[in-house]
Amino acid sequence: MDALEFVRVRELDIAVRIWNPDAPRTLIAWHGLARHGGDFAALARELGSEWRILAPDTPGRGLSSWSLFPAHDYLYSHYLTIAIALLDHYQLEQVDWLGTSMGGLLGILIAANEQHRARISRLILNDVGPELNKEGLIALSSYFGVTHRFNNFADLKAELTKHYASFGITRDEEWRELALHSARRLPDGSWTYHFDPRIGEQFIHDTPRDTWADWANIRCPIMVIRGETSTLLDAETLPKMAEAQPTLTTLTAAGCGHAPMLNTPEQVTPIRHFLNEPARAHRAAAPSTAVSSSLLSWLTKQWRRWFH
Repeated sequence: MDALEFVRVRELDIAVRIWNPDAPRTLIAWHGLARHGGDFAALARELGSEWRILAPDTPGRGLSSWSLFPAHDYLYSHYLTIAIALLDHYQLEQVDWLGTSMGGLLGILIAANEQHRARISRLILNDVGPELNKEGLIALSSYFGVTHRFNNFADLKAELTKHYASFGITRDEEWRELALHSARRLPDGSWTYHFDPRIGEQFIHDTPRDTWADWANIRCPIMVIRGETSTLLDAETLPKMAEAQPTLTTLTAAGCGHAPMLNTPEQVTPIRHFLNEPARAHRAAAPSTAVSSSLLSWLTKQWRRWFH
């Protein structure tokens, strides 16, 4: 990371991690549910000095403010407001967007929004799409809906290495760095993950959406990266995504599940090629032919059934 800035949005300080601040091109990189912008350090290194990477920490994660009102602030609608405010702050009328998991869903919402879709010139989704595996979602929400406490850093690192094995990280020094940037001390001296445990409440409070309809409304070029053994984005979903978006570019990341770390040339080189392609004229959106119950509505019911 070459710079760290805090942008004030609606009484919250949003941390933005920046690599190559003077580069001629800009990529917004938005992290997943319980992660933070620091996860994109390897991506920034692999993409090279041509790209300025702006990687915000979503409220409740990393170095950004925790909310006193999770039912209001830990929502996709609020994340969208923050994202647009950041684009305005950095004077980005149009920008390429890469989102991992939750960050990809946020990118879908912006790119499909009639008011804001012009702000995204290309959209890259890392192991996420308009239809997600239900069992995978339950496992995700269950794990991050409780506080994890560890007596020492070694225990935290061991659990993190086990839980995030699907990231595809292979070197111990990378695991240690990931753990160091994912940990914080509790008042009693024990360790926990570096996020607000209440971020999971977004599964309860968020507004149900028809995400296939959003998918069909996207106009910009799209690339989807899927972890080879992903438990969240099923392989069978990709052809359905391509039906609604015929120019879709896809990449399967070997040796990864949910979600690829985007830390190897094999993963980043196709991303660079996609970003360097001229933006193709995209077809007008057609009515969605895929039928899906509301993802967030379903997850809300499951959350309440399991935890209330």
